[in-house]
Amino acid sequence: MISNAFTSRLILMAGSLLFALSARAQTRITGEVAGPLGDAIPGAHIRIKGSQSGAVADSLGVFGFETTLRGKQTLIISSLGFKTQQQPISLSDSSVRLSITLDDAANTLEAVTISAGSFEASDKAKGASLTPIDAYTVAGNGGDISNALRSLPGAQQVGEREGLFVRGGTNEETRMFVDGTLMKNPNYASVPGIMQPARINLFLFKGVLFNTGGYSALYGQAMSSALILESIDLPEKSSANFSVFPSNLGAGFQHLSKSGRNSYGGGVAYSNQALYNKVVPQRPDYYRGPEYRSVNANARFKTGKSGMLKAYVAYAESNIGMRNPDTDSASLRSDFRIKNPNIYGTASYRTDLGTDWSLDAGIAYTFDQNTIHNRLLNINNEPVTIPNAPYSAKNSDVTRNSHFAQGRAVLMRHFERNQSLRFGGETFYFDDTQTYNGAQNLLRDQLSAAFVETDIHIGGHVAFRPGLRWEYSSLLRKAVLAPRASLGYRLGAGSQLNLAYGIFYQKPENRYLFQNRQLGFSRAEHYVLNYSKKANNRFFRTEVYYKKYNDLVKTLPGIRLGGDGYARGLELFWRDKKTVRNLDYWLTYTYLDTKRNYLDYPERIRPSFTSPHTFTIAIKRFFQEISTNVNVSYSCAAGRPYYDIRAGDDAGTRIYDSGTARAYNVLNLHVSKMMSFFKKSKFRDYSGFAFGANNILGTKQVFGYNYAYDGSFKTPITLPATRFYFVGVFMSLGIDRTEDLLDQNP
Repeated sequence: MISNAFTSRLILMAGSLLFALSARAQTRITGEVAGPLGDAIPGAHIRIKGSQSGAVADSLGVFGFETTLRGKQTLIISSLGFKTQQQPISLSDSSVRLSITLDDAANTLEAVTISAGSFEASDKAKGASLTPIDAYTVAGNGGDISNALRSLPGAQQVGEREGLFVRGGTNEETRMFVDGTLMKNPNYASVPGIMQPARINLFLFKGVLFNTGGYSALYGQAMSSALILESIDLPEKSSANFSVFPSNLGAGFQHLSKSGRNSYGGGVAYSNQALYNKVVPQRPDYYRGPEYRSVNANARFKTGKSGMLKAYVAYAESNIGMRNPDTDSASLRSDFRIKNPNIYGTASYRTDLGTDWSLDAGIAYTFDQNTIHNRLLNINNEPVTIPNAPYSAKNSDVTRNSHFAQGRAVLMRHFERNQSLRFGGETFYFDDTQTYNGAQNLLRDQLSAAFVETDIHIGGHVAFRPGLRWEYSSLLRKAVLAPRASLGYRLGAGSQLNLAYGIFYQKPENRYLFQNRQLGFSRAEHYVLNYSKKANNRFFRTEVYYKKYNDLVKTLPGIRLGGDGYARGLELFWRDKKTVRNLDYWLTYTYLDTKRNYLDYPERIRPSFTSPHTFTIAIKRFFQEISTNVNVSYSCAAGRPYYDIRAGDDAGTRIYDSGTARAYNVLNLHVSKMMSFFKKSKFRDYSGFAFGANNILGTKQVFGYNYAYDGSFKTPITLPATRFYFVGVFMSLGIDRTEDLLDQNP
């Protein structure tokens, strides 16, 4: 189930931004961009330096945009294959018309990604770079970055668990990094069969980079994927926002100092789904919530000429109680109750050290507590105790306390022609306590890492990035060395070929280490080849890969390493922001061939969370005449495998039943109508009305089956409710974000 709290945050943030498009600025800048021979340069980017005001030239090289800025400004004009140019302009109440000529760039490896970012032998070259607007306005995502990224190639459509399942890897093999440091618990604690929302607000970030393999040596402990987020430096101006929904309350603000060198802000949110669940019946019998609450604060400071210090702290808590029919008896019920408080804090600092050196450092801390009560109930919801298996294990009390801290520093030496050397180190400290029915178990580890990486540009068409990462775990008493390398070759204007190779290690999860501390690292080896082409604000990418797993965790007989597997596939991506004005859409296709022998699997088989074929289309259309934005997304995937795996005649296991679940199909629709409630007030508001539905066709989704202890019957794993609806109003005060979306709707 997607949380209303985070859906309202989606509506509040994205809707208020989209509404601002209807506001008329006082100065209009128009013109055309051409090359040295007078040919038009379609897709050229024009932006006012130090702001987000700008536009993208059309197929004739013509551009136009409005801004509220005044006085002397500097215009930055850039396009792939041409030298970036800066041009001074003076802005007043009258319009400005320009004729701009760009020179050829003979010796540069220019940058381009899906969202007009960079393209080099780096994470941004191989990954799909998104802005927060891209992520937030995918219909059906509920304000959750993981849900939004499921519309990109490589991600699986898993609807019963939070997180990202990428290229045959589990959600635990994808890690999220905020300004270089690991965010240990990005989602609220897991609830059986029900996806839990993200804790963090995407609008704290200026970019989101989803890398599905072969990523940089600067990041570790993620065998499948790295989700890299970079927070904003300073807000454009002071602002405030709030929302009131039937099940949710939310408010936030950002204050920018008069000097423009520091800012602070915060936000609160509360959601209780009890009322919504009475209106829209749910499959679980919720007797508590689901309830989510959070509060956060941030501060940012410019230091010296080039330094930037940023800090963020948040408290979030979920509280959920639910009952379901017991899988082993029609006359019994299972009671699950969880309370999950979480504290997260991070600080980062970057600065130049002279003309050729720079420093990037960060620290992070997370405290996470899960208090879980499982009870077996009779038909009157009264606790019962049955000493025989499987019922004897269905009454339990589990408390998990987890402390995590990280320190990290990266030094960079800059050379001519965009070449560089990066090196540094980090340390992770883990302190975990698990209490199961009164029995306590402690687990401590310090994982240290050192890394080095360099960028080498060969001529104007080749970029090479070799890297090396070393890691040591005090708990495992083992060290590993992971070489990585990326190669980018520019084929022509807007097109590039990328190769990547890397070895990636990851510690087993705590639930296995609590039982056996003599385990080592699990390992994945990545081979990636992709081709991309960008022209006229359209982007195409195709990628093939092979991933080999070794030393995966096996649970029978006993916890040990010994599993293996592979994943290979083909991915296609097409994005078009040009053909139809104010229309942005992308198409993805993923083919995945993967098998694993891990956990209780008796042999190599297709993991139950994978689908061989996945297709997604995301469409965003802004209707300027009626100030309305319509977002539609459709995803389909071939059915996932399911298994009844139990102990066999020997010490191993066997498959007693197997099959393929029905195909996954979901159509989502979100609509935002923008307006202003207080037009005559000196505090202008940017408000709106929004509504939408997920799975509007009412398709029954089956993600797999839960089996009885003896396999006598199975229960389908489905959505908590067939459809999810939302409707409400939102408001933003004190800030007009018109310019933030100029490049999003060229």
